Amino acid sequence: MAKVKANGIEIEYESAGNPGDPALLMVMGLGAQLTIWPDSLFEGLAEKGFRVIRFDNRDVGLSTDFGAWGMPDIPAAIQKAMSGQKVEAPYLLKDMAADAIGLLDALGIDRAHMVGASMGGMIAQIMAAQYPERTRSLVSIYSTSGRPGLPIGKPEALAMLGSSPAGDTREDRVQHGIKLRRVIAGSGYPPDEAELRTFVERNVDRRWYPEGSARHYLSVIASGDRVEMLKTVKVPTLVLHGEEDPLLPVECGRDVARLVPGAEIETFSGWGHDFPKVLVPTLIDRIGGFCKAAS
Repeated sequence: MAKVKANGIEIEYESAGNPGDPALLMVMGLGAQLTIWPDSLFEGLAEKGFRVIRFDNRDVGLSTDFGAWGMPDIPAAIQKAMSGQKVEAPYLLKDMAADAIGLLDALGIDRAHMVGASMGGMIAQIMAAQYPERTRSLVSIYSTSGRPGLPIGKPEALAMLGSSPAGDTREDRVQHGIKLRRVIAGSGYPPDEAELRTFVERNVDRRWYPEGSARHYLSVIASGDRVEMLKTVKVPTLVLHGEEDPLLPVECGRDVARLVPGAEIETFSGWGHDFPKVLVPTLIDRIGGFCKAAS
């Protein structure tokens, strides 16, 4: 892994594949480090003929954090947003999109396929709309337009976003992470317990930073919806979504696909809000084939 200065911050990133191949930028979601992208997906897309880059968003992992801003009051922010008041935040999703463009600049990449998951899908949507000259295609994975009135996630899944471990030990954090991953998985792809523990331990040990996750959540609230913005997207767009997503129900993905002119959508039965090992080969083929055609 390596670090570059971009858009006024430091961004930790990792790349795979031939530097001469078309670039594919993987943008992760709320509070999620670059290691949440499965290595098999990251490396598999590189084997399909892409220069693949994954990175830590600001305020997560090993990129610059905004700890000086403090822990936000999320319930108060939600109440403000619902009453039409302005929500103050240290940064917005558009700033995170500018970070990603800054990373491409630092790496000397003119254009890339933008592949984003969850909040990362929101960031990728903004890049496709506001930086069309830098975007070869958009792949929005289990994300949303943020349109008011869309179905909300299951209470137990939403509750996990604001919950804390039972204590401060490493094992408490690991158990909390395991519970989260179980809650957001779909019934068609139950996680393997040993693999799940290894995955969670890797991320807990790399960095445990719930304050950054809370500020990510605040940025989503403060940024509003992307309904009108998505109507302006002109790059080839693919929407992928699980039909059992407990955080962002499948109707959220369908809304993105309806808004973007000419967008393709594929939904998967039994898929939740994660990257099941057995589904990764299908995702490599679908994303790789779509981006190849868009090139």
